[in-house]
Amino acid sequence: LSIHSHQGAPPHSQKPVPIILVLVSIGSCIACGRAEYRIGDECCPMCSLGRHVHKHCTEFTSTSCVPCVDSTFLDEPNGLMKCKVCTNCDAGFGLMVKQPCTPSPHSVCGPLEGLYCLDPTKDGCRAAQRHSSCKPGQYISHTGWSPQHSLNH
Repeated sequence: LSIHSHQGAPPHSQKPVPIILVLVSIGSCIACGRAEYRIGDECCPMCSLGRHVHKHCTEFTSTSCVPCVDSTFLDEPNGLMKCKVCTNCDAGFGLMVKQPCTPSPHSVCGPLEGLYCLDPTKDGCRAAQRHSSCKPGQYISHTGWSPQHSLNH
């Protein structure tokens, strides 16, 4: 089988197609160490718990860290500019302070006397409720704390 061109048409030919490559900076792909955080193209040392970043590091200086103050905390090494606000153990939600807030561990709330935890957290409670009262002839078969309520029989 052969192909012939018709009436002076040029034979099929392939022209080169230009390929343009775009190179992207790979500097941002480099990972920082476990005790560092990224800011721009720098890997800066993290602040220790209870402290936050005052000034990020530069090519020539290290990270400047200052303590958390005024009912704030940070409970892990970080590269944050602000500390987190401590939890308020509100008596209106039936709570009391189980562990006070310091710059490193945050406050932990627990239920007030006579209440049980209604909304438990990893290490405390967000809201509490009064135990149910037994009626005459009933007794407490299971006392409540967290997250269960006293059961009467």
